[in-house]
Amino acid sequence: MIRQFAIAVMLSAFAFIATPAHSQAGAATYKAKCMMCHAADGSGNTPAGKSMAAIPFSSPAILRASDADLIAATTNGKGKMPAYKSQLTAPQIAGAIAYIHTLQK
Repeated sequence: MIRQFAIAVMLSAFAFIATPAHSQAGAATYKAKCMMCHAADGSGNTPAGKSMAAIPFSSPAILRASDADLIAATTNGKGKMPAYKSQLTAPQIAGAIAYIHTLQK
């Protein structure tokens, strides 16, 4: 059942990421939930980011990660990053991921 939920989340997220306007919608989610650790520029250069060892979005590991990988890490947590599946909807997570891609340019 959990696997089916994860697949449904990822499929709906891919549909959401499809347009550039969604990255703008994801900016508010990013600012509310992600920026405190990952910083406004995605560098992870914040006190919380440093203490959690947040990986910069420009790192090769993050640049190689697929959207599905990033969505799964945000949804379920990874390493010191907490899970956001109970705090954010699948479209909000997908929007935040789309916004993160704007920080990588």
